[in-house]
Amino acid sequence: MNILITAGPTCEAIDPVRFLTNKSSGKMGYAMAEAAAKAGHQVTLISGPTNLDLPDYVDYVPVVSAEDMYAAVEHSIKKADIAIFAAAVADYRPATVPDQKIKKTGDTMTLELIKNKDILGSARSAFDYQGPLIGFAAETQNVESNARGKLERKGCNLVIANDVSRTDIGFDSSENEILLIYPDRTEPLPKDSKTQLASIIIEKALAIHATMDDSKSS
Repeated sequence: MNILITAGPTCEAIDPVRFLTNKSSGKMGYAMAEAAAKAGHQVTLISGPTNLDLPDYVDYVPVVSAEDMYAAVEHSIKKADIAIFAAAVADYRPATVPDQKIKKTGDTMTLELIKNKDILGSARSAFDYQGPLIGFAAETQNVESNARGKLERKGCNLVIANDVSRTDIGFDSSENEILLIYPDRTEPLPKDSKTQLASIIIEKALAIHATMDDSKSS
């Protein structure tokens, strides 16, 4: 089985030495890549910058910006049997990036931001991907309802949701507590290591793939 996984943050350049990013550590995506590889699957890991060791036996595609990740996903998703988008991709980037470092000239500075392409939202439409599509929703409020809205808007089979306002789980932690949001139900998974949760998510993804295969053959 070919499994595509995105992980980590993206970095959006302000000038040659500064950038906008987020708190994603990449731990969840890397743990899923490791779990899938250990289970014998072919894994393509597209990752923004992290401080993590690369899992063994994965095809690693390093990227920096959201535009980089979009291009890498567009190329790699063509051979994917399962696509799991765990990366925390920047929604916006600076409209212009000067060639030289911006010098301090006043008490304030205004940045104009423009919207990045929606990678998860492009899977069904722009990329014409028809396999199991799994997204992540890092929320600070209304976790379940926001995640369900994401699932419906972007044509996902499953969205993994968690509350990143909590300091004991989420971005920088090695543990998480998640909701599995399906089109017809929600399954909570109690707080556990990201390694253990990663194995469960891979099992759920494979189950979705099997169900879709059964539907095609019937």
